[in-house]
Amino acid sequence: MARVVVDVMPKAEILDPQGQAIVGALGRLGFDGVSQVRQGKRFELEVDDSVDDVALGRIAEELLTNTVIENFTVSRVAD
Repeated sequence: MARVVVDVMPKAEILDPQGQAIVGALGRLGFDGVSQVRQGKRFELEVDDSVDDVALGRIAEELLTNTVIENFTVSRVAD
């Protein structure tokens, strides 16, 4: 078994209203100096050793990510 992490983030040119809301909330809470936040998603998968990197890329691209507005990275995590 292996643990895989897929991180999904909005593309740089896509507005991130959730990130903007977080920046506003930080300022109201007295946390100064934060000028930008980008909010994304993280998926953790436990996979058999038979699941190769090509299959993981397809899973991320076809199911976990909207590739029109999001980028993703896939990483195998050592235990």
